[in-house]
Amino acid sequence: MEVHHVTDDAETFTCNAFLAIGEQTTLVDAGAWDGVVDEIRSHTDRVDAIVLTHQHGDHVEQLEAVVDAFDPDVYAYAHHPARTESLSDGETVPIGDETFDVVYTPGHADDHLSFVSESSLFSGDVVVHDDGAFDYGSFGRTDMAGQSRERLIDSIETLLERLPDGVSRMYAGHGDVFSGDVRDVVETALERARERKPKYDD
Repeated sequence: MEVHHVTDDAETFTCNAFLAIGEQTTLVDAGAWDGVVDEIRSHTDRVDAIVLTHQHGDHVEQLEAVVDAFDPDVYAYAHHPARTESLSDGETVPIGDETFDVVYTPGHADDHLSFVSESSLFSGDVVVHDDGAFDYGSFGRTDMAGQSRERLIDSIETLLERLPDGVSRMYAGHGDVFSGDVRDVVETALERARERKPKYDD
């Protein structure tokens, strides 16, 4: 699957937004960088769908701009004025040339979804590879209003149960894209989350 990190050149705070080109050219999260539309256009002149992992500002600030530019369908768990299709746990959604299982993974956000195929994981903020707090297996912060470490732990456990053997690419909401044993990274994140220690030092 051809995937481009279209917020990689951003100089302001944003999530990672990923463009998967294929039969259903899909943007996973829209990010907060005002250059994202131009960057998408450097790869393709069409976006069929936007799939949201969750609706924190760094993931959706540029959603309306992308919708205005490409008129895609918008898939999300929770209501958003731009949403055209709702997603729920256990459903499937096409991204690029692959079909992904939808896994409800709250804790970092009440509306958080992750997307799993036979080869790839779009994990949003529930699990990341490296994010400044930890290298090789970190997890979304749970110290703000509406967040829950216990729900996040349950979500990572669920994600592991639903993760096929052989998944070798992880596209997370922050940090670097990971290639290798994704299950091991997720298991490492789970171990760290279970320690209940603060993610960031005061």
